[in-house]
Amino acid sequence: MPTTAFRCFLHLSLAIVHSSSYAASGQEQVQLSLIQQQLDTIERLATRAETVSTSEPNERYHFDYLRLTQDIQRIRQGVQNYLSPSRAQSRDPGGLSGDYRLDTPPAEPAP
Repeated sequence: MPTTAFRCFLHLSLAIVHSSSYAASGQEQVQLSLIQQQLDTIERLATRAETVSTSEPNERYHFDYLRLTQDIQRIRQGVQNYLSPSRAQSRDPGGLSGDYRLDTPPAEPAP
């Protein structure tokens, strides 16, 4: 059962989204607002993971946090553009990368 504060937050979110949007139904707006909140959470978790990650020089692969952050931003912008379109049809700016593995360059041989 949602708490009163949580219900108030949902109603406030719905009111804000509803007043600035005309593209989505009320229930869809709520769901898309929740998606945006989850994207914020994922971004915070990725930032935290990046700060605690240790880069070993002998590791072949590393996680590409920058690319992940860029994809999250692209998704967030797409949802926001749908909720508050600036024109009748939105356009797809491009696909997501989806590949978050960085190859470590080979070490140079010692002289």
